Amino acid sequence: MSGTLTAEAIRAARADKPRLRARDLAESLGISEAELVAAHVGRGVTRISADPDRLVAGVEALGDVMALTRNEHCVHERRGTYLDYRGGHHASMVLGHEIDLRIFPSHWVHAFAVEEAGDEGVKRSLQVFDAAGDAVHKVHLKPESDVAAYDRLVAGLRVADQGAAVAVSARAAVEPAKGDVAKAGDLREAWDRMTDTHQFLALVKRLGMNRLGAYRMVGEAHARPLARDAVTAVLNGAAAAAVPVMIFVGNRGCIQIHSGPVEKIVPMGPWINVMDARFNLHLRADKVAEVFWVTKPTRTGPAVSVEAFDAAGELILQIFGWRKDGDSSAWEALAASLPRREEVPA
Repeated sequence: MSGTLTAEAIRAARADKPRLRARDLAESLGISEAELVAAHVGRGVTRISADPDRLVAGVEALGDVMALTRNEHCVHERRGTYLDYRGGHHASMVLGHEIDLRIFPSHWVHAFAVEEAGDEGVKRSLQVFDAAGDAVHKVHLKPESDVAAYDRLVAGLRVADQGAAVAVSARAAVEPAKGDVAKAGDLREAWDRMTDTHQFLALVKRLGMNRLGAYRMVGEAHARPLARDAVTAVLNGAAAAAVPVMIFVGNRGCIQIHSGPVEKIVPMGPWINVMDARFNLHLRADKVAEVFWVTKPTRTGPAVSVEAFDAAGELILQIFGWRKDGDSSAWEALAASLPRREEVPA
């Protein structure tokens, strides 16, 4: 337990502010969200196994649910069924048409089944957190979900330790942009030899760089800096022209992907939102510090993306064209039309 707050004190704070979002309440108390949830074990909360091979593989039986993955500045919510789970020691996947996930099991550390009162009855969810107690992934049941299957899954995943405290570690520091001007030529040559976007991170690591550092120095033929409001512009453009997209939002433990159209774009204060029937996105647009238009060669043609970073250099989200029919020309034209950034950080 962080600081001197007892489980009882945490529960009292929750009762005092029942409508405040869990993440915001935890931050105001100086604790992690996992600690906030754990304080309610035995009071609608059950500690369960965080092993994706058991937890995620069992979610398919629940039917239609809402998958939620977020980072500090963006929330990705997708309705669907967890189909085609593929386990793996280093990475696992869910490859359904609607629920599309990349899972990194080493960061799935704490997990809970949560039942709490809502305006329309009991709200049920499965919530997974990393070693620092930050949310990695959540599964929220909807009215169409199979509650009996949920009960069976929770019973099977229940662990022996049902204590109301969790040990959390310090958050890993965000790596700032890392590049090497002396290797800019090597970067461009290796970049041009790529045949798959998944080769990119290994490529920049080999050169002693990271994603943002490489984007800043590779040159405008490969990565072009855009205006900070380019993400809002591309969402509005995709909705207006019915251009299907792939939107990736992730954290260290999970990446969640939406593939298809976006339709209803709604600004609310600092947030820009996609509010569609089966897909919601919530982005703190004021936290976007840098945006890049990026093109990477693949066997099937260039993969063009729009990628946003925060002031610390953390990736917030990526948007690609959805090439279901093999034609990405509409997406490429939209991305090429986005406003450029006039000043580039050193």
